[in-house]
Amino acid sequence: MTGTAPAALDVHDIAKSFAGVEVLKGISATARRGDVISIIGSSGSGKSTFLRCINLLEAPDRGRIIIGGEELKLRASRKGSLEAADRKQLERLRTGLGMVFQSFNLWAHRTVLENVIEAPVHVLKMPRREAIEKAEALLAKVGLYDKRDAYPAFLSGGQQQRAAIARALCVDPAVMLFDEPTSALDPELVGEVLKVIRDLADEGRTMLLVTHEMSFAREVSSHVMFLDKGRVEEEGPPDQVFGDPKSARCREFTRSLGGRGATA
Repeated sequence: MTGTAPAALDVHDIAKSFAGVEVLKGISATARRGDVISIIGSSGSGKSTFLRCINLLEAPDRGRIIIGGEELKLRASRKGSLEAADRKQLERLRTGLGMVFQSFNLWAHRTVLENVIEAPVHVLKMPRREAIEKAEALLAKVGLYDKRDAYPAFLSGGQQQRAAIARALCVDPAVMLFDEPTSALDPELVGEVLKVIRDLADEGRTMLLVTHEMSFAREVSSHVMFLDKGRVEEEGPPDQVFGDPKSARCREFTRSLGGRGATA
């Protein structure tokens, strides 16, 4: 991680169970400004659940979440899991976390531009003209300026995911959360999305990235977390995790992949 840079995100001891099955068994992570943390592991290891717990899309059973130095106020819900004690604080802190999902989640009845300006206008109360200028600049950045008036149904999967990245960036998040952003794409479209993510890393964006693209993770990450059965089994610099892991389970996982994964 990037030394003594301030922490953009701190999460401590996140645990989560579904129907009595413990999916997360106490996961902690710190992302300092400029860090790119890749979260890897086999399917079912808890990667996506961990990411979704950070912004309370899943309600953790225990844990602490600190965003930009401000701790999210949590309380026990009737179901026993944690919920936001202050909804206004949650909404405000969520704007600091740009989330990019596997399945794009664009509004089908709105153009690309309308999708991108939705949160700045309606959540941040940004003047519409200012939001449009910002959105158009971001769409140009991800190579979609000429598609700003198109509807999602007329875009390829890679274009939709790039639009989703522009939408997440339009609220100026302190941290970007990527939940397997290429898993729903045809192989030939993966590279265009990874290029955008690489460009963001080169700009110094703070990111947490759940991915199966191992070569890309090794290339772009400052830190890698390997999850297995709901625990952090191995973590460290990418060369260590991929090249000389201490954990037998991590060695087995990386060897089984044989270095597989797009690099764009």
